[in-house]
Amino acid sequence: MVEIFLKTLPFFALIALGYQACRSGFFTSEAAAYLTKFVFYFALSAMLFRFSANLSLSEIFDWWFVAAYLWGCFVVYLIATAVALVRRLPIAEAAVEAQCAVIGNTGFLGVPMLVVLLGEAAAGPVLMVLAIDLVVFSTLIVILVTGSREGQVTYRTIRNVGLGLLKNPMIVSISLGLIWSSTGWAVPGPMNEFLGILGAAATPGALFAIGASLADKSAERLSVAGWLSFCKLVLHPAAVAFAALWLFPVEPFAAAVMIAAASLPVAGNVFILAQHYGVAPQRVSASILVSTAISILTVSAVIAWVAGMGGISVGG
Repeated sequence: MVEIFLKTLPFFALIALGYQACRSGFFTSEAAAYLTKFVFYFALSAMLFRFSANLSLSEIFDWWFVAAYLWGCFVVYLIATAVALVRRLPIAEAAVEAQCAVIGNTGFLGVPMLVVLLGEAAAGPVLMVLAIDLVVFSTLIVILVTGSREGQVTYRTIRNVGLGLLKNPMIVSISLGLIWSSTGWAVPGPMNEFLGILGAAATPGALFAIGASLADKSAERLSVAGWLSFCKLVLHPAAVAFAALWLFPVEPFAAAVMIAAASLPVAGNVFILAQHYGVAPQRVSASILVSTAISILTVSAVIAWVAGMGGISVGG
């Protein structure tokens, strides 16, 4: 456990560096926004395209994997929703809290960290988790929030969701990579080098950007943030582990990566959605801050467990 913690520590140290740089004023919020844009549209997109272009669809997509991950997610999603409704929160707020409980920072933290720690073979399962989060749950929250406000789900809502997915650079880069892979053509040497150099900026850039984004987050309503962090860091990986290891015949290594991905802290894009719709942004902000701080220990523990279970060499 200590050895795994020491291997994950540099990743969280980069997050802490970004946090301190922005918190101290050395790095402005405007600079952080541009860094995030660079990572999102260029560095991370290059990394995702390069991974998917060198993988076949069969290496990424597996029905049992999808079923196991969705089962684990929806169990926790329903628990978080039920607790919110018991507290007599409106549907929109319950949907946002449920989103916090199951959507981890897979794009900016999971892809760079898990591929480095668990090896490039982890790229396929991590990309599958990322795609499910973006396609299924980003769609679900928009439908629930807008549907609860308008009393119905309109064609405009569905159209906006579809356009949002088509414009998401992570979805676009993964899709284009898979299309390239399906042609059977190898990625040309210079292009592969270019993508490798640009994609290499994704890991430090994304982690620094996560920390910078946390600098303006507040830890208000700690009881709710603590509950949602518990859902995300404990209940979510536990439910996914139960589904992947006992309910569905998921390949062991893919199951290990899936569980590790499920252990990640609350994603920053949940805050973006909450702020956009004006639904509990401070609650989400606190959940991101608290879950990220605690995940320094919990993510290490989960990775150590799955690595020991699957005989995986971490960082080696």
